[in-house]
Amino acid sequence: MKVGTSLHRGRIVDIVARRVFPGEIEVRDGRIERVEEVQSSDDDGFLCPGFIDAHVHIESSMLSPPEFARIAVVHGTVGTVSDPHEIANVLGIEGVRYMQEQALRTPCKIHFGIPSCVPATKFETAGAVLDSAAVEKLCADPSLLYLSEMMNFPGVIHRDPEVIEKIRIAKKFGKRIDGHAPGLRGDALKAYVAAGIETDHECFRIEEAREKLSLGMKILIREGSAAKNFDELWPLLREAPESCMFCSDDKHPDDLIAGHINRLCARAVSRGISPFDALAAACVNPVRHYGLRCGLLRPGDPADFVRLRDLAGFEVLETWIDGKCVARDGQPLLPRSGSPCINRFFAKPKHPDDFVVPAGGGSLRVIGAVDGQIVTKSEEAAPLIRDGHAVADPSRDLLKMAVVNRYADAPPATAFVRGLGLRHGAIASSVAHDCHNIVAAGVSDEDIARAVNLLVQHRGGIASIGPNGMEEVLPLPVAGLMSDGFAEEVAAGYVRVTKAAKTLGSTLHAPFMTLSFLALLVIPSLKLSDRGLFDGEKFSFVPLFTGDS
Repeated sequence: MKVGTSLHRGRIVDIVARRVFPGEIEVRDGRIERVEEVQSSDDDGFLCPGFIDAHVHIESSMLSPPEFARIAVVHGTVGTVSDPHEIANVLGIEGVRYMQEQALRTPCKIHFGIPSCVPATKFETAGAVLDSAAVEKLCADPSLLYLSEMMNFPGVIHRDPEVIEKIRIAKKFGKRIDGHAPGLRGDALKAYVAAGIETDHECFRIEEAREKLSLGMKILIREGSAAKNFDELWPLLREAPESCMFCSDDKHPDDLIAGHINRLCARAVSRGISPFDALAAACVNPVRHYGLRCGLLRPGDPADFVRLRDLAGFEVLETWIDGKCVARDGQPLLPRSGSPCINRFFAKPKHPDDFVVPAGGGSLRVIGAVDGQIVTKSEEAAPLIRDGHAVADPSRDLLKMAVVNRYADAPPATAFVRGLGLRHGAIASSVAHDCHNIVAAGVSDEDIARAVNLLVQHRGGIASIGPNGMEEVLPLPVAGLMSDGFAEEVAAGYVRVTKAAKTLGSTLHAPFMTLSFLALLVIPSLKLSDRGLFDGEKFSFVPLFTGDS
């Protein structure tokens, strides 16, 4: 063997040729020099390309890019397609550059896109605006591979000049264009695809996904901490394996520690999907579609691969990136890494009176939270009126909700929500898609004010507050979205605050993830921005009371 090379033996998984054979891989200077079949592999596991998360917001893990990567590589993830949309809504181009700089500190191949919708709509307050001129500036960066999810699908369909200009610019620079069109069907979908949109990760019904596939879109099967679509969409892996990819979209730190894309492979195979089709979605299709820098176990490719115990459980024994082992036997081999803090947080402390809701006419419009989904229901309920004010009624799981502008000192917007299940106290988060104002929900105005003010004090984070002075908070000083600390401590802090929320009565799997999406206007049906209650079907504000004009 040549000096400076390494040799890896095992059962080699050729995903494209759909065969497994005993073989050896020779690596030299970080690249694969040869792949050869041999008589015996000594049963050293299965060697295959590393896994790719085809759409993820790293910010949602509450970890910096190096810390996200340090945990993800344990599960065989060698690369990601990452949209820095969250931090861009807070800090604009500065936030995108921050993520790029931090990603250079890890060997994991994090490929960023260009946020297309900052802010996502004109109906909310963000910390920055990325117009078509900013998009063109970012498109000139060859390391930014694609135009990130085009959430403003009404703007695409109705040919909004600024939206269409962003798409035109992306095409001019040869960038891929990602979609975001939950529930879109028929002629509206055809117009969206005709504009140049290529992918969608928002399908929550399989017939919707099949229609999108028929129009040439690639479908990203999402399984994150809040939105869980795998159980609905997995048959697509059998029907159109060449057009599917896996993604997490939003993954909280405790979930990331438990597993990543490897788990979706295992779930697919357990349902009878061929390991080759599962691995195509996990490894090959994202690399080919986006033109990623990740290798596919071919001579000349970067030496990015994993050693698996088997092709059923997809337990990762080793992860290699550019010929260097970055994880082995469930442990990362990358160093822990703190990160510098940047932020934009100008909210002032609030008083309980700031959250008072005067009684109106008719029924209350109520946001219906759905466990495991980022869509919400649009419901109605009779208000509980006290002293001329509408108040929360936890006996009916009817909580008051608020969104507080964190970029300026402004009055909060208020509404009511069902599905969170709190019987006491309040929860709050500065992770509130997409503009990341403060979102809170609780059983009283006093509790909501306490929770909000705890986040104002820390300039971002998630918090649970309850009776007898109970307060639990996970500070997120990096843009109010991420911790500057280490993954294990962040995950433990997240578990602690989540456990506190559940002691207050919440039965949701991930109450803070669900809470964070209650302000996401581009996902139906009823949401709350810092400017008021918003109907995602009508794409307009609506009054809190049905009898009010």
